[in-house]
Amino acid sequence: MKGRVLVTGAAGFIGSNVCKELSRRGRTVVGLDDFSVGHFKNLAGFQGDVVAADVGDAAYWGPRVGPVEAIFHQAAITDTTVMDQLKMMRVNVEAFRSLLDWAARNKVRSVVYASSAGVYGDSPVPMRESAAPKPLNIYAFSKATMESVAADFLRRNPRLKMNVVGLRYFNVFGPGESFKAKAASMIWQLYLQMKAGKRPRVFEFGDQYRDFIYVKDVVAANALAEKAKSGAYNVCTGRKTTFNQIIAALNGVLGTDFAPEYFKNPYSFYQNETLGDPAATKKALGFSAQFTAEAAIRDYLQGPAVPVGAA
Repeated sequence: MKGRVLVTGAAGFIGSNVCKELSRRGRTVVGLDDFSVGHFKNLAGFQGDVVAADVGDAAYWGPRVGPVEAIFHQAAITDTTVMDQLKMMRVNVEAFRSLLDWAARNKVRSVVYASSAGVYGDSPVPMRESAAPKPLNIYAFSKATMESVAADFLRRNPRLKMNVVGLRYFNVFGPGESFKAKAASMIWQLYLQMKAGKRPRVFEFGDQYRDFIYVKDVVAANALAEKAKSGAYNVCTGRKTTFNQIIAALNGVLGTDFAPEYFKNPYSFYQNETLGDPAATKKALGFSAQFTAEAAIRDYLQGPAVPVGAA
């Protein structure tokens, strides 16, 4: 496909990667960002247009963006430590509601939006789309609400020729995340510690695990979702990666031999395990993650995609 597309959150972590990959594939890409969190350096090498605006203000940015056949909606507050509930809901949910209305008025064929594995909360693993949402914080609640908004929008517009696909991202890492600072992935945080010559600090005893997924795989899932049936789907690997395995992989990349520094977990609500079931996504999107966490770490820190802002 060679048509014109809009990417919101274009200067952010995932949005910038989506912009550059779709452009590389021959799409005409318009990026949209208010630069409240994203950074222009994430868009280094991107040749498309960038509109500076709040995604909730379609009256302003709509005429500047113009016609598009698809929207990849990545703009959101993603910092789970933000406790301002009204702000989270306005930025994540109400802006999405406005975006869907704009897309309908302008005959956009596809809206792909970022949801989150956070909607599962502490559900048992492997986490499947059939499970009832159990959000544990306002961020996860906002993402679960976005999915409800999308489903209701489609019910109210049965004749609309548009698919709306939510992607439940698991633990994403890769180039472009460094500007998220403390909200960047644990892989990035451990890398910074070890690169500074410090032992990596993790909760006792490093056998907790996550479904870490590389941003290149997440971008591939977005591209495939453009033609998928409406719904919400996991974007995961379906593989467990422990914190100890991450440290071992980082030692291999850095040429170091740091032993983990274990300390007691002070949080009673901490999730020791997250793992997604990729089966429904493979069936609906034809997507399977191509990178193991270890291979992705090598590509991330040794390959051509050098992390923006790396020390």
